[in-house]
Amino acid sequence: MITTLFIWLQAAVIPASVVSARAGTVESVAPVVETTTGRAVRLDRLSPALPIVVRDDGPGRFIVSVFDVSIALSDQVPYARIGPSVIPLGGSPVADRNGLLVPLQVVSELLPRLIPSRLAFDPVRSELRVTAPAPAPRARTRRRVVVDAGHGGPDNGMTGPIGGRNKIREKDITLAVSLELARSLRRRGVEVIMTRTRDTLIGLYDRGPIANEAGGDLFLSIHVNAANMRWRRPGDARGFETYFLAEAKTEDERRVERMENEAIRFETAAQAPKDDPLSFIIHDMAQNEHLRESQELAAAIQDGLGKVHPGPSRGVKQAGFVVLTTAFMPAVLVEIGFGTNVAEARYISSAARQREIAEAIADATMQYLERYERRLGSAGR
Repeated sequence: MITTLFIWLQAAVIPASVVSARAGTVESVAPVVETTTGRAVRLDRLSPALPIVVRDDGPGRFIVSVFDVSIALSDQVPYARIGPSVIPLGGSPVADRNGLLVPLQVVSELLPRLIPSRLAFDPVRSELRVTAPAPAPRARTRRRVVVDAGHGGPDNGMTGPIGGRNKIREKDITLAVSLELARSLRRRGVEVIMTRTRDTLIGLYDRGPIANEAGGDLFLSIHVNAANMRWRRPGDARGFETYFLAEAKTEDERRVERMENEAIRFETAAQAPKDDPLSFIIHDMAQNEHLRESQELAAAIQDGLGKVHPGPSRGVKQAGFVVLTTAFMPAVLVEIGFGTNVAEARYISSAARQREIAEAIADATMQYLERYERRLGSAGR
């Protein structure tokens, strides 16, 4: 739908004090108001003539859905995000106690440009015309989960255990568990996309785009933890933890973040992302849109692993993992255990226990998807 990153839009000059939406004989009218950033309108006032839903997605964040297009907007941020593309706006959305005000440009130019087969704007009448009816509700599409086996190729990840004779490599454990997880999800009718199925290097910045291009619903990245050798007794560290993408708040979260992001050193200059003056906006909006869902997914997986894992639960945590920054969907990174611990390395190396871990993650993923779909169904009624 959008083939370039930027679509430069010029705000239309509409002198009217109201703007309307019309679908056949049904008309909805919304007043045009002045804000600190220009003329604006409340999109939800244009319903029911315009099939629109404005959903609160967390503090200052909103998702606007019109037909099959979803637009992410943030309070006081003069950009709109549609999928991986960011579009500059002539003014900023403004959130107040009554909801969301959006620049008039969204109605007069952005929506008609995004959905030209169904919407057209008449600047003389200040009217957004719905030129095609909303499609009949589609049957639920097959769920699609992207499973990411951490590390690979020349990047072994962690090696361990400390003081043990039978050494393990993180890249081997993550691939084995990921393959089991994929099999378990497929048995449940889920379509699974894997970022790697063999011992090969996939760049950290390439894994998210693989998920995006596949149209994934969720992104699950599997990893093995390692103790800090400066700890008093590093070989004793045990347990499992699940991360979502947000700024690390504790030293231990920053430690794991640094450890997993070190894989960038194996990538070539061609694989590294190019500097982009708006990349921070893209990533920030993408992260914010799915922050709450990612946190809930992480909690579900952590609870599921707690039913089978012998190690202590280290809880749901947050950190700035590169592998998660470009996955524009609910995304988590699961540390299934400490490979530096002799007993835990033996546990995660066992084929039977790998299946057990994979089944627990698959169970939790299905439970999360069912809850998420119920919430979507309730919102649509």
